[in-house]
Amino acid sequence: MDSALALHRLHFAFTVTFHYLFPQLTMGLGLLIVILKTVALRTGNERYNQAARFWVKIFAINFAVGVVTGIPMEFQFGTNWAHFSRSAGGVIGQTLAMEGVFSFFLESTFLGLFVYGEKRLSPKMHWVSAFLVFLGSWLSGFFIIATDAWMQHPVGYQMGSGDNILLESFWGLILNPWTLWQYLHNMIGAVVTASFVMASIGAYYVLAGRFEEYGRIFVRTGVIAGTIAVLAMLFPTGDGQGRMIAEYQPITLAAMEGQFETESGAPIVLVGQPDTDRLQLDNPILVPRALSFLTYRRWEAEVKGLKDFPRDQWPDNIPLLYYSYHIMVGLGTLLILLMLLSAWSLWRGRLYGSKPLLWTLMLALPFPYIATTAGWMTAELGRQPWLVYGIMRTADGASPRVSAGNSLFTLMGFMGLYLVLGILFLFLVHREIDHGPAVEIEGGAR
Repeated sequence: MDSALALHRLHFAFTVTFHYLFPQLTMGLGLLIVILKTVALRTGNERYNQAARFWVKIFAINFAVGVVTGIPMEFQFGTNWAHFSRSAGGVIGQTLAMEGVFSFFLESTFLGLFVYGEKRLSPKMHWVSAFLVFLGSWLSGFFIIATDAWMQHPVGYQMGSGDNILLESFWGLILNPWTLWQYLHNMIGAVVTASFVMASIGAYYVLAGRFEEYGRIFVRTGVIAGTIAVLAMLFPTGDGQGRMIAEYQPITLAAMEGQFETESGAPIVLVGQPDTDRLQLDNPILVPRALSFLTYRRWEAEVKGLKDFPRDQWPDNIPLLYYSYHIMVGLGTLLILLMLLSAWSLWRGRLYGSKPLLWTLMLALPFPYIATTAGWMTAELGRQPWLVYGIMRTADGASPRVSAGNSLFTLMGFMGLYLVLGILFLFLVHREIDHGPAVEIEGGAR
């Protein structure tokens, strides 16, 4: 791989990874805020309204930083990936434009109404504004996922003159079977992140003895929503996404699992280190026949190994792909266990008094972000060496006139700018958490 191409890839990987730290929380919080507003509307409990007001401030900060970090990626298509944009723009331009015109403006408009219009709107209309913020964020996620799903499994297109890719069926693009499972898996992942963040902040308040009633609301809402979400991440969405990969990207499946040999009754690997020189998995700990069953629903089903595919079609960084996948699965398993234990303790009425469990919930906050990042790395590394799977290789999509020096210069600039944005984000969020969700009436002070 030449240095310019490597830097183009690193540049986009950095910007998209940093950017997605923010939308995953806004998309997940969108749903949880609607839940809080629904409980407030149905019960008349003002604490839930105040809880929603607190979390919409966190939502708004995330939304603002997400917008600022997301816009540069649109330009990177034209600067670093000009050939890809010229060839596939007639297809991906549809969904990217719809994301901006429909969902982004829907979300931003009603976010303004939700934040500033509560005194002017009836309680029901304020609930509607919260729902439309949620709808806008999830529509935005859909159009972005539809774009990526087409790159993973291109449908509804025809090849035009030269290397132009033309859209043949708009509904084929929107109803791509890959989109369904990837979208559901991604959005449920956003709910998992938001649930852990909410439960974590709630656990902090309970442990600190500040805003304790709100802390209990946050923990209860986060644990209940999080338990449902982590189970849905495993099945059916994780299972459905895995079966898509097995059907349409069998090379990716083999690389993810470190499966070098074609095998009937293939095992699933819990631990091991892929050796791409000797084409074997070192020090494996296996569950016999599990991969065949999970993938094809038959214990003796054949799973093709990497050796059965041309070497030039293998993902170009198998160790990183393999470890990303196993970090995602490993952390996902731990998050499921933590949420199930927390839900059981909540049901037994012991959670709020269990300091070890509350500390664990509080300290678990970063791990859904790590698991989500590892999941996206699995998806994008697994698609390699293709930019559009089976149609355009990544090496063919880059801008030929943007040098390695140009790309490195802008990458360093983005890193510096995003460091400042990250510090500003942490400062603003910390300030809101410190202020808390309610005004403590003691001499008129917070």
